Amino acid sequence: MKRSIFIHIVYLFLFVSGSVHGIGEKTMLLGGESTWRIAESRTGVTEVGSVRPYPVLVLSSATGASAAGYSAAAGALGNYAALTGSALDLSLSFDEGDTSLFRDSVGNYRVTVSHELEAVDRRFARAGTGAALFGQNGAGKFEEPLIVEPARRSALFAPGNHIRDFTLEFWLYPLSMENGEQIVSWISSRPMNNDYIFQQIQCAAVKNRLQWSFSNFFSYPDGASFINIELSGNSPVVPKAWSHHLIRFDSTTGMIEYLVNGGSEAIVYATSTGREASPGEVYTPIAGNGGIFIIGGRFMGLMDEFKIHNACVGRSSIQKYAPSGGRAETRAVDLGENNSGILRIEASGGRTSISRTKINSEFRENGRFRFSDDSEMQFFIRAGDNPYRLNMSEWISFVPGAAITNIVRGRYVQIAVDFYPSADGESSPYLDELRIIYLPGEPPLPPQNLTATAVDGGVLLNWKHSPNANTDGYLIYYSAVRGEFFGEDAALGPSPIDAGKRNSLLIDGLKNGTLYYFRVAAYDQTPGSLSYNEGEFSREVTARPLAGLSFQVLEGR
Repeated sequence: MKRSIFIHIVYLFLFVSGSVHGIGEKTMLLGGESTWRIAESRTGVTEVGSVRPYPVLVLSSATGASAAGYSAAAGALGNYAALTGSALDLSLSFDEGDTSLFRDSVGNYRVTVSHELEAVDRRFARAGTGAALFGQNGAGKFEEPLIVEPARRSALFAPGNHIRDFTLEFWLYPLSMENGEQIVSWISSRPMNNDYIFQQIQCAAVKNRLQWSFSNFFSYPDGASFINIELSGNSPVVPKAWSHHLIRFDSTTGMIEYLVNGGSEAIVYATSTGREASPGEVYTPIAGNGGIFIIGGRFMGLMDEFKIHNACVGRSSIQKYAPSGGRAETRAVDLGENNSGILRIEASGGRTSISRTKINSEFRENGRFRFSDDSEMQFFIRAGDNPYRLNMSEWISFVPGAAITNIVRGRYVQIAVDFYPSADGESSPYLDELRIIYLPGEPPLPPQNLTATAVDGGVLLNWKHSPNANTDGYLIYYSAVRGEFFGEDAALGPSPIDAGKRNSLLIDGLKNGTLYYFRVAAYDQTPGSLSYNEGEFSREVTARPLAGLSFQVLEGR
């Protein structure tokens, strides 16, 4: 009967108090309602607010002005080098959220926007956080919604420039793809023989395909004659679906290639023979005066990531997210106590993608964040008592929610997360929240058996070491006033006096006839820091130095 009552008492205790492992645990929240400002280092990762109630971290689909993630295109010119930031001549991302803020992030071109142009958000965009919406005005007529003109002499299409290699690309989402829709056009006039000739580049819809034409744009080396070029895609452009379009010119061979969704659609040569030629036989572009780009002048639909490059290169992939993924690192998170022990890191997140305009997401908590489409996240941690030396520690991988078996201790913790997209590059994992579960570091226990022996002009203190193995030393507090420990009489300096790892110390320079009060506290110390992690005081002891007292007299007692 007694045994049964005892079992019930134990069961009730465990039920009320929880597991023994949870006693003393603390939690530090990152992300979620606490925001992701703490994730100050982000490469290929951004923050969006349309997946969960609070902003989450996801892979960034914006290519930006650096052209990161580009590489040589497949097809006839697949051996060309990757695009670099220096090759970018114009970049319109349409991510500003307000058409009046649309701009060339490179700064080579000036952008003029009509009030008929609209901006859409991430749900409708192909990349980044926005796209441009083109359409008719209220009277059913098309206007010139977006005009781009050179603002610097360094712009590739600045007047008089002899253009060598170039690449022009954009993403397109047509609503109907009707014949005659003009997607992009460039018009200019070039002086010649006391007169001007009209120059044009035009990309228009013809029978559900894009057709490119170059009029008086490619000039023979002597500048006296021109060759007109026309090429069209083989694959139909599907309405209400994103497709990537890229056209590029190689001034060495004269090759002009048009690619759709990364595949070669058409190739022609800007040469007198129409075949690949040596450099001296190639017709190369010369930009005339007053040249402007008219983007979406007669087009209904969305456009995103319009770019010009001063190199003949393209993408090897048209994935939304770069296959290399991205990485986010928190700054050093302060847990408040030295030598804190990290028990586990809990995480919530999932994967997200956009199908047409619908945001799809899958949510989970803890475990390995690997998904059926091969998107995943990997997690790493490092810790230490000195935030400025964390970069000297190795990253340790962990599985969210599982106990961290490696010894991870310290006041400061840093977490890194690698994000990898799906195999088709269309979905991204996302991180919603992190929770650091830890045991705060306990300062050393106080020393035991503290004794104080008066001598002439001083007091000899002795104590037993603190039982804590991480004790780095002892601080001696003294005063001539009970309850206060800010004495200044001792020859070793004002209170507290650092005794190091000794367990005895003579405090001399004190006033004879004055009663002094002493306490000792053990401490551990952050490596490379002057700060102490100080424990509780020992019991208080007293002693009164007197003239004539000596060690010999004391030893005779």
